[in-house]
Amino acid sequence: MNANTSTQPVTASRVVEHLIAGQPTSDGAGVKLTRVLTQNLQRRLDPFLMLDAFGSDKADDYIAGFPDHPHRGFETVTYMIAGRMLHRDSAGHEGLLQNGGVQWMTAGRGVIHSEIPQQEEGVMEGFQLWLNLHSSEKMNAPWYRDFQSEQLPKLRTPEGVDVTVIAGASHGVQGAVTREITQPLYLDVHMPSGSRFEQTLPADHNAFLYVYRGEVRIAGQAVPVQRMAILANAAQADGVVIEASADARLILVSGRPLNEPIVQYGPFVMNTQQEIYQALTDFRDGRLGERA
Repeated sequence: MNANTSTQPVTASRVVEHLIAGQPTSDGAGVKLTRVLTQNLQRRLDPFLMLDAFGSDKADDYIAGFPDHPHRGFETVTYMIAGRMLHRDSAGHEGLLQNGGVQWMTAGRGVIHSEIPQQEEGVMEGFQLWLNLHSSEKMNAPWYRDFQSEQLPKLRTPEGVDVTVIAGASHGVQGAVTREITQPLYLDVHMPSGSRFEQTLPADHNAFLYVYRGEVRIAGQAVPVQRMAILANAAQADGVVIEASADARLILVSGRPLNEPIVQYGPFVMNTQQEIYQALTDFRDGRLGERA
């Protein structure tokens, strides 16, 4: 049984190793966002490669979207808290991501992808997480799935904490996506004032959380809004205990490290420099996004 399915209480919580503020940047055709998990944290948070948080009620910050761009060698998980985004790719897939929805895309050997906002006003908010693939999976055929909000498994704890289980499992509830090798856990956790949330985590998995509303405390340390807390790995810690003195919302993410070389060139993440050269050649020659 996946360790994350346990309903046993956490006996020893992980502590906060570092707090990360993230770096304001832009991507695509000028979309403003905050890069929370940056390239220099890829080894520490293996198998996760990147986390972008985006949120604005100014259309100029997001309206141009992300025109056609390539990916190879990893998975992208796009979680829309608010707004509407149209996804298209070179394999012929298309889907409209709406409030509370998730798109999980395995780029595998390669896909050309676009993400275009389907609104001209209002709030656009969400996250994009990059999850690495094992060397044996990097050249697999591309795959993707859209999950609307109502398709994502949810639970409520006795303390009134609402949890959306995007990946992995929590309190006996299996998430929308499972992965055998990286075993990702991805939870959206809404905590009312005065509540406590416990989640078991395998000791060898890397884990972090990002607070996007309010503030929480872990082992007595405050994690303010718009901060990522890297959770320390410790053999005696069997999970994390999170407390909220006021209403708070966060995403909690963990996964089993691949412990493989990470060689990244923009939207290509492989294991060797030669594989990067091959990806660039395939992209240049129009082979990257061709249909199988």
